[in-house]
Amino acid sequence: MRQVVLDTETTGLEPSQGHRIIEIGCVELIDRRLTGKHFHQYLQPDRDIDEGAIEVHGITNEYLKDKPRFSDIVTDYLDFVRGAELIIHNAPFDVGFINTELKLLDGDWNDLEHYCSILDTLMLARKLHPGQKNSLDALCKRYSIDNSQRTLHKIRRIDPQRTPLRIIHASVEDLEQHNNYLEMLQKESDGKCVWNTIESLD
Repeated sequence: MRQVVLDTETTGLEPSQGHRIIEIGCVELIDRRLTGKHFHQYLQPDRDIDEGAIEVHGITNEYLKDKPRFSDIVTDYLDFVRGAELIIHNAPFDVGFINTELKLLDGDWNDLEHYCSILDTLMLARKLHPGQKNSLDALCKRYSIDNSQRTLHKIRRIDPQRTPLRIIHASVEDLEQHNNYLEMLQKESDGKCVWNTIESLD
């Protein structure tokens, strides 16, 4: 299974107000393991960045002056994500910006959903933790993920050269107990067991 985790940075919050993408980054997973392949590019937006946005991501207008435009990298970008499941936290935000960029191009370009499928991890987090904070910071804290060494709000990538974790496979008895427990949850929740919903998305 090929997945691509994606994040963007922008000049502001609303593409409908002319805001543009200034950074796009992706990492590839095969069977949920990092492959070391990635796509990363800063972009010249042809407009100023809102001060509030600079406070979030730290990218300045001056830094982007010599960077390519989205039209220069669109083919390489779509080749990287084509056919993958795109994993995005708060997908409507990033997808909305990418689709706006595609619409601004000359030529016959489709929306992003034409090239790949999309999984919104914020939607999943809200189902798993209703009524709680589900930002990336909150999820890192909830799942004991150390993000103290990130730059601004960038999550530090795991080194693909690290010593692999030992995988302990479930025994037949473990799987049977797991399935029995899921059946109980499905019954007690009137068919709304979230785990079954997540497994159906695999």
